[in-house]
Amino acid sequence: MPDQTTQARILVFAGSTREASFNKRLARLGARRLDALGAQATFIDLRDYPMPLYDGDLEAEHGLPQNALALRKLLAEHRGLLLASPEYNGFITPLMKNTIDWISRPHEGESGLKLFAGRVAALLAASPGGLGGMRSLTLMRQLLSNIGVTVLPDQLAVAKAGDAFDDDGALTDEAHQKKLDAICQRLVDTTRLFNR
Repeated sequence: MPDQTTQARILVFAGSTREASFNKRLARLGARRLDALGAQATFIDLRDYPMPLYDGDLEAEHGLPQNALALRKLLAEHRGLLLASPEYNGFITPLMKNTIDWISRPHEGESGLKLFAGRVAALLAASPGGLGGMRSLTLMRQLLSNIGVTVLPDQLAVAKAGDAFDDDGALTDEAHQKKLDAICQRLVDTTRLFNR
């Protein structure tokens, strides 16, 4: 078991609040794989962190929502990110964008972007369609890179997601399983390097 200086702490979530979300299943599976590889994965459900649509006037009057502050604290405690990004009309979900918009805002003189600096991320997606959410991954990569996150080149897009999981939540396709394992291993290794 790695000691605290090399422990890979990785925050895991999906850009969906839907209970039966394929991306939430994929994120949970990724968190289990990270734990099995010796990381400390923290899976969160964004349903537990509701926030209003970002509004500069609302921010000026009330500051950051309590859930944005809670997410900022979680982000500060984790060097790695494993994100599962659903695709809505070829784009990332409003939930994912709104979450990042709120937590990247400055707070009490500290830049929100500073929180993202020195973080490393891996990206996953699942979709009932034939592309597996690939278009959302391109946009997530651009967004995260713009705010200072190092995004690993490896990614997994699971197409025809309605048939991709068994009753226990595991991927039914062996190639998908192996790719997820390889992505998780690379994320663990890179997060440990970023901890030094």
